[in-house]
Amino acid sequence: MERFYYVAGVTEERCLDIGCGRYNRFVKTFKKKKGVGIDVYPYEGLSEEEVVEDLASFPFPDGSFDSVTFIANLNHVPAGDRDRELREAFRCLKDGGNIVITMGNPLAEIVIHWLARFSDRFLGTRVDLDGERGMDEEEDYYLTDREIINRLDQAGFTDTRKKYFITQWGLNHIFIGWKNSMRT
Repeated sequence: MERFYYVAGVTEERCLDIGCGRYNRFVKTFKKKKGVGIDVYPYEGLSEEEVVEDLASFPFPDGSFDSVTFIANLNHVPAGDRDRELREAFRCLKDGGNIVITMGNPLAEIVIHWLARFSDRFLGTRVDLDGERGMDEEEDYYLTDREIINRLDQAGFTDTRKKYFITQWGLNHIFIGWKNSMRT
């Protein structure tokens, strides 16, 4: 949940949250319904409009959003689709809009995924979204900083910056890139 607070603080007005997960919580709660959340998996609490068939072809006109977010999930986009999906994010952004991606430290991501799977299996919780939908063989538990920055550059984003969350022992970080930015 802390990631949502950080992301809400750096997104612009109308936001597209890609891979929104259960209940489309980020847009509905943290963005106060100023945006749209979409996912390819029909998680609990998502409407038919929030579930799309292909995240490499968004059902929105060019320049529809001020921000696009991938909150702790770009690593779950199959490797062969990541560049196409980021180009779609770029297409849907207004000029001057930003993309926001969160990613945990590699070791932390592996441990968190393992703990979530363990908790669901042995304690009967429902915290492992990856286990709920099943992980594709082209998904990863984490992406390196270099891969994220390179893919954002290839998609056309500029002025990409990485910041650490001040909580969670600095194990999570956020990448912010811009479309046609004039920022210095």
